Amino acid sequence: MQNEKGKMQSEAGRVVAAPEVGELHQRTVRASPPRDLAERLLGFAVRVGKVVNALPASRLGRHVAAQLIRSGTSAAPNYEEGCAAESRADFVHKLSICLKELRESRFWIRLIVESDLLPPKKMAELQDECGQLSKILAQCLITAKKNQRKGKT
Repeated sequence: MQNEKGKMQSEAGRVVAAPEVGELHQRTVRASPPRDLAERLLGFAVRVGKVVNALPASRLGRHVAAQLIRSGTSAAPNYEEGCAAESRADFVHKLSICLKELRESRFWIRLIVESDLLPPKKMAELQDECGQLSKILAQCLITAKKNQRKGKT
């Protein structure tokens, strides 16, 4: 709702900044379920960041946090790089790195659970998503390698 000066007002009557078109689009995109692998990997990285922030400040917690933040946020940019690969071999290489990082993340997530750093219930969805993403990327790699052997571009 706008006031007489053209500024947006909330229901409580406070003046708020009008959202830009891009902000509205971002809110819509975030509210909808992830539609492709790049979005799922980005969502995974965001959730990893939240888990890392929730880890205790103990020596083990800090160590695991440092390792998990590196591996858990690296899969998404490696996938994005793979999408812009210069060759089939480059694509396979980038996806291989992505899969390796997800497997490492899976280990750190398991360690969090096994070490009781965070409750297993809090980690279950992230653990499941990591497993699903790993399986998807493994299948992508199988297909890409098969196509590479056949000489497809």
